[in-house]
Amino acid sequence: QVQLVESGGGLVQPGGSLRLSCAASGGIFSVYAISWYRQAPGKQRELVAIISSDSNTNYDDSVKGRFTISRDNAKNTAYLNMNSLQPEDSAVYYCYAHHELLLKYHYWGQGTQVTVSS
Repeated sequence: QVQLVESGGGLVQPGGSLRLSCAASGGIFSVYAISWYRQAPGKQRELVAIISSDSNTNYDDSVKGRFTISRDNAKNTAYLNMNSLQPEDSAVYYCYAHHELLLKYHYWGQGTQVTVSS
């Protein structure tokens, strides 16, 4: 059982930056792909970025060039650096881990709120 704990959310002005962290425990972090999802009120949860176990990355078009996903396997932690934030980026951001070989092993964090407002 893997536990994921997100942190780093908060209130930021448009154009500002935040760094989200996803700390994992209870499993072998390095074999999991890590994704960041977000869900705004009244909208479906959407994939923002994903990093594979060997650190290949992919991004939703809406965040390309502004967000960067990374991981530090030694710290069992993944990050989402968010720059040039806009009000439409406001959402609850969730960390999601899935085992790349054993697909039945997948876990969600509890989410962290990001609000972009002046």
